[in-house]
Amino acid sequence: MSNRFLLLFVVLITLGSCARKAIPAKTVIPPTANAVKANNVEFRYLSAKGKAQIEQNGNKLPNANLTLRMRRDSVIWISVSVAGFEGVRASITQDSVRVLNKLQHEYYVGDFAYLSRQLNVPVSFAQVQALLLGNYLPATNGTEPTITTEGATQRIQYNQASLFIEQLIEMSLGKLQKLSVRDDASKNNLLVDYSDFRTLMPTNQSFAHNTVVQVQQANGKTNSSAAINYRNVDVDTERLDFPFSVPSGYVRKK
Repeated sequence: MSNRFLLLFVVLITLGSCARKAIPAKTVIPPTANAVKANNVEFRYLSAKGKAQIEQNGNKLPNANLTLRMRRDSVIWISVSVAGFEGVRASITQDSVRVLNKLQHEYYVGDFAYLSRQLNVPVSFAQVQALLLGNYLPATNGTEPTITTEGATQRIQYNQASLFIEQLIEMSLGKLQKLSVRDDASKNNLLVDYSDFRTLMPTNQSFAHNTVVQVQQANGKTNSSAAINYRNVDVDTERLDFPFSVPSGYVRKK
């Protein structure tokens, strides 16, 4: 299994979107702070375990075990195991991206410019955190989104640098169901669908237990995809650790 394949696995389970063509609006809502009907997951610590399947250019990694830990606005920690052996561990903070490849005794250390190069689209910690949680990602200050209603769904669209971002929210739950991020510079898309919303106790918040991610290259061909199914998700049940150390003898890769 290649280094890039393992890195892509980490990237796919932390980023995504779902491309849809713009549909003429039925109702236009003024872009005020209270206009978007989204209920984002609130927490200090979050942990989740589940299964993931990934495919890249015909190569498949089925039924990998995934462990996710997060401290809000601070650190995202991911461990991926296959056949009972941890193959990759990643730690993402506000200013660093670190990936440990235990299968080939290699490690990566970089920043978000590094992660952006791997995906060919601009990436920030806030985007990674929101997309991983299935949270609505607001536009930055000075950007006014277009907000439309279509039945029970809200569609929010805005441009961010070279990115065109579209988010679909199911209003009865207030949860993000689909998101599309298109990079106008590279013409690449990141795609995700969120489903199987369940209530997290004791907070009574809804969380998507199924996520399907696709990466589409400029030629329109889907080169990579991942399906993640969480079985356990816990919020603020305990203070979490985020261990990450590089064993001696590991080689740093660029």
